[in-house]
Amino acid sequence: MQHSILMDWLAPEQRARNMAAIRSRGNRSTEKAIRFRMIRAGVSGWKLCASDLPGKPDFVFEDARLVVFLDGCYWHGCPNCYRAPTSNTGYWSQKFARNKARDRKVGRLLRAEGWRVVRFWEHEIERNPARLVERIRKLLLSQLSTRLPMTAAPTSQLKTSRVACRRITSLKLEKASSATLLI
Repeated sequence: MQHSILMDWLAPEQRARNMAAIRSRGNRSTEKAIRFRMIRAGVSGWKLCASDLPGKPDFVFEDARLVVFLDGCYWHGCPNCYRAPTSNTGYWSQKFARNKARDRKVGRLLRAEGWRVVRFWEHEIERNPARLVERIRKLLLSQLSTRLPMTAAPTSQLKTSRVACRRITSLKLEKASSATLLI
């Protein structure tokens, strides 16, 4: 078997097996930045890295049917930041094309199941994480307010939990008390 001149000392089959065995553990730094700011902003009710949904969203807000993906600029091909590798270009261009196609497919599957899908780029998180948390808060507010009845109804008739009802009420009060909120 002839190998191309690469910096890899493993045969392609061995490298493929090795890479397939490596499992992603999440984008910890961006995840932590957003999680920390959501806690400080009083946003709650999420699950981290839900493996029961397509694409394993970084944050899942079940009551609001909202999923949030924090996409790395390199691996997901950010139009602003992505720089193509200069070696093994055929492999990498196919790899990034597959990543983008998978992102689109996951979004379609989740929307078909009734989820609202939001994606943020890594550079957006690094530049202004507070702004993203505010956007998530607004989305939660709009999603939960459309799912809750606007008339006074017994708690047993509400489609969402009692905690979600309290959360939406406190978000409405915060919204009414602030003149402008950044999107």
